[in-house]
Amino acid sequence: MRLSHEPLDLETAFEFRIAVGGSKAHQNTLVRIEHEGIEGLGEAAPSHYYGESRALVEAAIAAWAPHLGDDPFALDAIDQRLDQALIGQRAARAAIESALHDWIGKRLGQPVWRLLGLNRDTVPHSCVTLGMASPEEMERKLDTVLDFPVLKVKLGLPGDVDNLRRIRARYRGRLRVDANTAWSASDAVRALRAIEPLDIELVEQPVPRGDLDGLSWVRRHSGIPLFADESVHDPSDIANLAGRVDGVNLKLMKSGGIRRMLRTIHAARAHGMKVMLGSMVESSLALSAAAQLAPLADHLDLDGHWLLAADPFDGAPGERGKITLSDRPGVGVVPTRGASR
Repeated sequence: MRLSHEPLDLETAFEFRIAVGGSKAHQNTLVRIEHEGIEGLGEAAPSHYYGESRALVEAAIAAWAPHLGDDPFALDAIDQRLDQALIGQRAARAAIESALHDWIGKRLGQPVWRLLGLNRDTVPHSCVTLGMASPEEMERKLDTVLDFPVLKVKLGLPGDVDNLRRIRARYRGRLRVDANTAWSASDAVRALRAIEPLDIELVEQPVPRGDLDGLSWVRRHSGIPLFADESVHDPSDIANLAGRVDGVNLKLMKSGGIRRMLRTIHAARAHGMKVMLGSMVESSLALSAAAQLAPLADHLDLDGHWLLAADPFDGAPGERGKITLSDRPGVGVVPTRGASR
C-alpha cells in the first residue's frame, strides 16, 4: 500500500471559540492510501488540547507508512504493527484507519455502514454548535441556525448564561450545552441550576477531564443529564465513568479510528450509558467516516462541516441537522474542490 498526505486547510465562517481557545483557521491533513488502483481517503483533525498538530500528524504518518503492509483487509494486523511503531497521535491514526475503511468499501462496492450491518434509517438528527461569542455576534450566529432542530451552545465564560437565555428566547428547538472542562464542580452546579428552567437536553463535560468525583457530584446535584467528553477516549475509560455520567460523547479523532470508537460504543451500552457521536472542526470527509456509526448513537454532534466557510467534500452529512448515509462505496465522499487528483 502507498500512503501519502497533504495539507487540508479549513476555515470556519465565524471564529469557533470554546473554553480552551478559538480560531477560524484549522490545519487538517488529507491522507490517501493507494492500492490495486483504488484510493482510500481519510482526514486528520489534530487538537492542540491533546498535544497534536499538523507537523506531528505528518511525522506519525511517515513513521507508520512502512508498517501498513500489502493487505488493506488485515485491520487487526495493521493495528498491531502501528502500535509497535508508534503509540499515540490519534488524529493521524483515525485518518489512516478511515482511509483503509474507505478503500475496503470501494473495493467491495459497498458503503461502510452496510459492511457493518447497520440500519441507516435509525440515524438521529445532529445538532449544530454555537461557539462562545459576544451577545452581538451570538445574535448574528443564531440568525444562521434558527431552522436547525438541535443546537449546542458552548459555555464557560462570564455572561454565557445570559447569552443562553437570549438564545432560548428566540429558539424553540432542542438545546444542549457544553462547558469543555471550564468549571469546578460547585460552579457547574450553580450554572446548571440557573439554566435548568431553559429546558436543556444535556450538558457535556462541565469539569476537568480527570475530575471523576466532580462528575459524580454534578450529576447528583443537577437535574440536567450529564455526558462525558474529554474524560472518555477508549473502551477502558467507560468502567470508571459508570454511575458518574448519563452518557458519553465519542469522537473519531480522540478515539483513533472507527474500530476503537465502535468498541467504546459497545462498552458504553454494556454499562447502560447513552451515546453521542461528536466531531472536531472537520470537513465532510472525516464527518462521513464517523457517520458510518451514526445508526448506533442516541445523539449526534457531527456538525463540523456546517461551521465551514467552504467544505472541500460532499459526503454523508446532509443539510440543516440531517445526516444522510448514502449508497456510495466506502465512507461515501466525493471532492467538491481540489481535494483529489
